Formats: sequence, C-alpha cells, structure tokens
Amino acid sequence: MINDDTAYQALTSKDTRFDGLFFVGVTSTGIYCRPVCPVKAPRRENCLFFASAEAAEKAAFRPCLRCRPELAPGNAPVDSAHRITDLLLQRIDEGMIDEVSSLEEVAAWFNLSLRQLRRIVQQELGVSPLELKQTRRLLLAKQLLTETRLPITEIAFASGFSSLRRFNDVFNARYRMPPGRLRKEAAAGEKEIGQLDASTLLLGYRPPYNWQTILDFLRLRALKNVEWVDGDSYTRTVQLGRYRGWIRVTHAAAKNALQVTFSHTLTGALPLLLRRLRNLFDLNAHPQAIDECLRQDPLLTASIERDPGLRVPGAFDGFEMTVRAVLGQQITVKAATTLGGRFVGAFGEEITTPFPELTRLAPQPQRIAEATIDEIASLGIVSARARCILALAAACTSGELQLDSCTQPEEMMQKLKQLPGIGDWTASYIAMRALRWPNAFPAGDVIIRQNLGRVSAKQAEARSLVWQPWRSYAVMHIWKNLTPPK
Repeated sequence: MINDDTAYQALTSKDTRFDGLFFVGVTSTGIYCRPVCPVKAPRRENCLFFASAEAAEKAAFRPCLRCRPELAPGNAPVDSAHRITDLLLQRIDEGMIDEVSSLEEVAAWFNLSLRQLRRIVQQELGVSPLELKQTRRLLLAKQLLTETRLPITEIAFASGFSSLRRFNDVFNARYRMPPGRLRKEAAAGEKEIGQLDASTLLLGYRPPYNWQTILDFLRLRALKNVEWVDGDSYTRTVQLGRYRGWIRVTHAAAKNALQVTFSHTLTGALPLLLRRLRNLFDLNAHPQAIDECLRQDPLLTASIERDPGLRVPGAFDGFEMTVRAVLGQQITVKAATTLGGRFVGAFGEEITTPFPELTRLAPQPQRIAEATIDEIASLGIVSARARCILALAAACTSGELQLDSCTQPEEMMQKLKQLPGIGDWTASYIAMRALRWPNAFPAGDVIIRQNLGRVSAKQAEARSLVWQPWRSYAVMHIWKNLTPPK
C-alpha cells in the first residue's frame, strides 16, 4: 500500500503518470476519486487512501462522476482519459494523425468510438481533437517564428500545415496578425550558427534542474560516433523516419530551459524531435512535489538537500536504450559502453555532420532483425545477449513492443520479460528510462541493496514502498549520493 503522505503529494500534483496507482476517499463527501481528478484537492485530514477501487467501495465510498475511477489504468477495457489524451498528443507529434483518413480511424486506435474520443479530449483539454491538433501546430509555428530565422514556408510545413495559404489563414484568424509580424523578434543567436545550417529553440522545465548530473550520466553511457558529451553540452545524430541530422543541447539556466540546436534536415520532424528530447532530459518532472515526498525519508534527506531537482535521464529512442541496457547486463558501465561502440560500428549507418565525433546513426531495429547471432557475437557479445537483441529487434519491428513513454509500463515490462535474457532488473531499468515510469524500482540492483543495508531484493522492494510514487527518483539519489566512492 502506498504511504499516505506520499499519496497526498501525488494527489496535489495531479501528474497523469500516477493514475491508477491508488485511489483517494474523501470523508467529507463520501466519494472516492483517482489522483488526477480535476476538482480541487481535498484537505489532507479528509483523505483516506486505497490501493484499489474495490477497497474504496468496500469502505462505503461512492465513485466520483467527474474522474470516473472505472477508467483508471488496469480497471477498464479502455485506458484512462489522461493517458489516451497523452497518447493522442504523441500521435499528433509523430504525424500519424495525418496518415489516416478520418477521426473514426484515430478513435479505433484506442478501441473507442468517435463520440468517446471527442468526449475524452473535450473533458481533458476543453477542445475537440481537431482543435487540439490545430492549436499544437500553431504554438509550434509561433515558437519557430519567434526563435528561428527559418523561412515561413518551411515553418508552415514543419508545423503540420498542408499549404502556406492554409497556414496564413489559420494564423491570422487565431492570432489576428500575419505570421511575418513575429519575424522581428527572431533570435539573434541564429546568426551565430547560420554557417551550420541549423536553428535553435528553447525547451522549458520546472526548476531546480541538475544539468551537470544529467550530462555525467549520459557521458558514461554515450554510444561512440552517435553521441558526444563534453563539459557543457550533449550532441548526437538523429534519425526520425526519413529525416536524418544532428542536435546539440546546452543549458540556458537563466531562462529555466534547455537550448536545442537542430540541423535543418530535421525540420520536418520537429514535433517528434522535441517530444523525444523532453523525455530524454525529463523536462516534464515536478521536482518540488518529488523532493517533498522523498525527503520525508531520513535516508534520502541529505541527498535531496545536496541535489534538489535530480532528474531521471530518459531515452531518446527506446530501442537504442534497451539494446544498451542488455549489453550492460552483469558487466561494468565502461565495458558496456565499449560493446555499444562496436555495435554501432557494425550496424549503424554512416552520416556526415559538422562534428568529427558524430559519424553514425544508431542501429535501427529493422536492420538488427536481419542480422545473425554470429554477426552480433563476433563483436564480443555473448550468444545469450545476441539472441536477446535479435528477439528485441523482431518485437519492435513487428510492433509488438512499443518502447515509448505512453505505454502501460507494467504491461510492457511483462512483455519484455518474456524475451530471452530480460529479467526483472533490466525490465525495471527500461521502465525507468524508456517507458518514463516514475515508480519503477529495480529491486535486485546490487548497489541499491548494499546501500539499504545489504538486504535481499524482496526486502529492498518492501523498503521502497515509502518512496511511491517516485521510486525512480529515489533510485537516482541512491546511485548518485548514497554509493561510497571506490
């Protein structure tokens, strides 16, 4: 059962990632809700917390008509409204919405009727699905107009509009000004990177943000020729569908943002690119809610005071990160990074960039699925892991595995563990980073068990319950600040 104080912190933050982990019964009304209920959070003394809807009803609470507990993840044949909305946003960013002929087909992705889809989006965001798509396109266009010097025609298409005329009409109607008026505010920094055929955008976050810790983590695990991390930046090659190029990320601390420089060859994939980067750098986290929860445990208090706002590094690409996790099983981080470099050299396509350190794209699952065990094993990768990587590539290619932030993490972890060579630790680590599950906890991790008093995995799991629903963040504190230096 989730700790009551921890549950209340999650309730007040209304983070959609915790939907379904617990339910709250409000004694003053006799109603029980999901933690993402849109009504104002009740007073702490009026809350009782339950592990399931059944437990709340057994205690004589009635289900809320606003948040509908039956729609919580794991409690209904359809996913929760919040998660459906988030998945719809991802599909818009990926451009998949434009590839279908009707909203009925979009609704079918979620096993919903068109009426249900419209109701959910209207309930969650106050707009229709079409209005949602149009607003996201306009906001991206506005940012590109303000922060870059890209031609307006390119901005129109990069934002998802089918024609410049349509873009101008919609922009004028919504903002009551022509797009060109925002050109006067274009970032002066564009002149400095013009020779790179690139532009720069800002991605905001909620402070505090420990940028150096993120860089240190990524540096140790960087794939040679794909990623390059120096003292103040992260740079990598990128392949998103037919778009290929590079990005460089630095910290704009004064603006509470990361500054992303991207090659113009990626302009057509900008919505998806920016979503991937927000996942990689954990920019959607609520650090105050997380830290307030975790500091209740004396074990973590000093670490939180030392590193407030510690993030969980995500994954730019779920398949890429999962292969790296498999390569790292039972060996050191350095040894795994070496194997990763060999893997890239053998299966990653070449690419030309302005950076001598970046010469290859990360291997794609379609390419790996065509490889043989002997090809992979010849790189010094043991046969058992080679078989695991082949099975992983086949599952990703077929669509059986979707290693992104919008899947149901526990369900996806079970699918991962059905593959040969993936156990509890690897599945939990993938859930932390690729699936963006803030409550993931690799109970069998040796370092965690040692720092909890050399306990068993079962004991570590029990100890971790007080950190819910932010166990992934507790793991980062344990790895960084509770581990004695060697």
